[in-house]
Amino acid sequence: MDPLLIWHEFVKTGDMGILDQLLANEVSFHSPVVWLPQKGKQLTKMYLTAAMHILRQGGFHYSKEIVSGQQACLEFETQIGEITVNGVDIITWNDAGKITEFKVMIRPVKALNIVWKKMAEMLGKMQE
Repeated sequence: MDPLLIWHEFVKTGDMGILDQLLANEVSFHSPVVWLPQKGKQLTKMYLTAAMHILRQGGFHYSKEIVSGQQACLEFETQIGEITVNGVDIITWNDAGKITEFKVMIRPVKALNIVWKKMAEMLGKMQE
């Protein structure tokens, strides 16, 4: 099971069942705006679902991929309105091919601010 191929399938389809299979129970999600990692499969799934919902609308795509052992750094770009969002997903997985850590970094600051705002709105709706 190649976790990156499966991750790309999730990004392409948005199929939540893929995340259930791909995330380890003890996964940690590191947000670009929240200092402490969000721990556990359910929280990570919630953040990744919200992020993909927001980012896929603007032509989200990966432009570079660096893989070393059980880690990958995937550079992405998308648009939110007139703002270009550039960032990286840093993904670590275990021997079973399950993601154990997912870290997101975003630039420039105006892109980070709009993603933060949209994520807060989306997460609020998901928790209602």
